[in-house]
Amino acid sequence: MRFRHLILFAAPFVAATPAFAQDTQPLSPDTGAVATASPNGDSVTIGAAAIYLPDYEGSNDYHLTSAPGAIGSIDGFNFTLAANRLSVDLIPNRPGPSWDFQAGPLAVLNINRSSLKGIADPRIRALGKRSMALELGGYVGIGKTGVITSEYDQLSFSISYRKGVTGAHSGGILSPTINYFTPLSRKAAVGLYVSAERAERKYAAAYFDVDAAGSLASGLPTFSTRGGWKNYTVGALGTVSLTGDLLHGFKLVGGGTYTRLLNDFGYSPVVRIAGEKSQWMGVLGLAYTF
Repeated sequence: MRFRHLILFAAPFVAATPAFAQDTQPLSPDTGAVATASPNGDSVTIGAAAIYLPDYEGSNDYHLTSAPGAIGSIDGFNFTLAANRLSVDLIPNRPGPSWDFQAGPLAVLNINRSSLKGIADPRIRALGKRSMALELGGYVGIGKTGVITSEYDQLSFSISYRKGVTGAHSGGILSPTINYFTPLSRKAAVGLYVSAERAERKYAAAYFDVDAAGSLASGLPTFSTRGGWKNYTVGALGTVSLTGDLLHGFKLVGGGTYTRLLNDFGYSPVVRIAGEKSQWMGVLGLAYTF
């Protein structure tokens, strides 16, 4: 059997950085890392992972949680479900080394600070919880298979935009991402990526502002956050087959990211005083490819 695209199931989990404390990212919505073990190329991988992540976006306290995920290709159309994030590539992929054009819808359920139970810092709890925000948008991208190590590795670039349509904010988030994935063998593969986010003022106000009432309740100084570049992220991920190979059977998946909050987002008292600009996240899970 010839490999075409190889599963990197850690991708959806690492894409949610972190899925339950922040809004998500990085990774392009379509990772391009989908297996084709059958003649028609259909393949689906499902699984669950343990995630070690900050209590909220900008926190210096961490906790352990879990999340489901899925990634697959049906009739050449890729989809990725990463806990609170769903995307679909509406441009079908061609088999073999080729250019891969990507475009499709993107939906994120942002639950950052929507519950105070998992937040250790009393100052952030005193600011009150935020409503869940549904963010809708889309993305476009381009990838090339067969770039450096073999005819199966892939380098891709994408840019996405999503906007809050309900809940805590109505701001938009723009995110460019560069991904690189390569198989090491029939049983192992790795990936690297870099990403950034630019958030609008309405997003910044929802999660990083401290108003007079919030200052009185929390003891943090008042602060009004300007929109702009919010963060950059670098990350790595990998998968190792436990049964069969990367195209079918059980596999162990893992990865991690480092995110740095920038500009007013990093200077906000929510981060500068109560939290930390540097954010880490780790993932370890089990998946099965059909």
